Amino acid sequence: MGTDRLGLLLDQFDCARERAQVRLTGLVDEEYLWEPVPDCWSIRRRGEATTPRAFGPGDWVLDQGAPDIPPSEYAEVARQAVGGMSVAKIAEDWSVSVGRVEEVLAHTGPVEPDRTPITTIAWRLGHLHYGFAGSWEWAFGERRRDPKTMVDFTPDAALALERFWASVDRWRDAVGGVTDEQLDTVGFSQYPYGSDPDDPFVDVLWGANLEFIHHMSEIALLRDLWQHRG
Repeated sequence: MGTDRLGLLLDQFDCARERAQVRLTGLVDEEYLWEPVPDCWSIRRRGEATTPRAFGPGDWVLDQGAPDIPPSEYAEVARQAVGGMSVAKIAEDWSVSVGRVEEVLAHTGPVEPDRTPITTIAWRLGHLHYGFAGSWEWAFGERRRDPKTMVDFTPDAALALERFWASVDRWRDAVGGVTDEQLDTVGFSQYPYGSDPDDPFVDVLWGANLEFIHHMSEIALLRDLWQHRG
């Protein structure tokens, strides 16, 4: 295990990736698209999506609802504001109004649980896939393509996994060559959805690891529920 900053982050990512690939072995189309409750978010044929901002470049799109800031992110929004990020920039990152950000910053009561929808494995993988594809593009690529147009979502579980791991490995290979100077560079990643342009790249890498781990944990739970479905 490496003891330098990049080494620790890479070791953490590699361990999570290895476990995730084992956990996803045997995934079939029916399980991949399984909706454990009504009104799940998933991937759907274009024209059949029920969410207002579903996106994707091909015949299948990834569900996405109206923009908002979930309660679980209130502390992060406050941290960004204290760190010097303007209310206008925070609003732009979340695709909400300045007034909505001001409401969040003024919130002093208890934070209610998120009312986020239950999602399918297909949605979780698709969400991670376009995130890693876009992160590579905006840190190591041409920094011009919209991440939401970079992944052709598919109902074929095997094909989705093949494409997903290819994007993840391209990201991992590129990160492996990052220098200490680049780790400390604010805006090394210009990923357009989020705070990447305002953060040192080492923070971006930490966040990418966290995103991968927590979504893969959710996928693992969905696999367990599938095995024990009534």
